[in-house]
Amino acid sequence: MTGYYDYILGLIPLALVGITASLVVFGLQLTTAVPMAAGVSALLTGHALFVNGPTSPTPIARHTDQSGPADAAPASPVLDAD
Repeated sequence: MTGYYDYILGLIPLALVGITASLVVFGLQLTTAVPMAAGVSALLTGHALFVNGPTSPTPIARHTDQSGPADAAPASPVLDAD
């Protein structure tokens, strides 16, 4: 199953090589085309890290039933990762 990050990992070298080759074919010098293509690759990496960053699910704290004797200690929260 391919996901977002699989596509990003494939697009980074594709953008670097493909955009560099395209710009060279259209007449730009190699020393200009490589940094431009690297900028696109850096934008893809930045998007994957900061805009659509990987996250792990945070556990939700659920409290147990609080009904009981008034002098009983409060129940500790139960963590549930649903």
